[in-house]
Amino acid sequence: MFLRIGMMAVAAAAVVCLLLALPAVAQTGSGAVDASASDINYFDFFVTKGGWITFGLILLSIVTIALTIEHAMSIRRATIVPPDALERTRAYIDKKQYLEAIKFTADEPSMLGHVLHAGLTEASNGFTAMERALEESLEERSARLFRKTEYMHIIGNVAPMIGLLGTVTGMILLFAEIHAADAFPGARDVADRIAIALITTFWGLAVAIPALSIFAIFRNRIDVLTAECALAAESVLDVFKPGSSAAPTATAKPPAGGAAETTPPGTRAS
Repeated sequence: MFLRIGMMAVAAAAVVCLLLALPAVAQTGSGAVDASASDINYFDFFVTKGGWITFGLILLSIVTIALTIEHAMSIRRATIVPPDALERTRAYIDKKQYLEAIKFTADEPSMLGHVLHAGLTEASNGFTAMERALEESLEERSARLFRKTEYMHIIGNVAPMIGLLGTVTGMILLFAEIHAADAFPGARDVADRIAIALITTFWGLAVAIPALSIFAIFRNRIDVLTAECALAAESVLDVFKPGSSAAPTATAKPPAGGAAETTPPGTRAS
């Protein structure tokens, strides 16, 4: 939580500094700065005059940046299908250290660790139960990742509607002022008011396009990594499949030193 707040604060500061550093936009037709005009820069024109709707859309853009950073850190191969966790679990099983494998996967925070732990804990009920537990665990963890990305999808769909609300509100206020004055203002004033009304639509699209694009990228990444996790977990648990050349025997050989005999997962002692 604190990490996300920190990222949002940094992103907000960066956006504000960038907008404040932009040059003034009020110019005459020849390109020279109009001395009679007020000093209006991009920040005033694109942010301040847009009102509370513009500030709300900028806040959504900051949330989008924070979610993008968080997803980039959590939805990646190193945190979903870590190679070292896969090799360690496989090594434990190859050495018939089944208890150690279960303990290791219980402490492993990745999706692969969670899925393997679910399968190994059902080993005493047979290989079919292991496969069923693996599939259920995989579905549960992938659904959790998909729910995380839904916030980006909501932002991408809501932002244009908020922008359109701001534009419609600005146009209504413009026509209301014309009606109250019972006179049509100059072309420059009308163009200025319409431009300000359209700023909220600009911000809505500026937020929605990246949000929906990033949402699609991470959804595809989740699909790919979930498939990789399923294949990796199945390759580890295939040794428990009946008839497999590497399937555990009824009892595992005791370790050196005359330790007591252990019964491997997936088998029953006779």
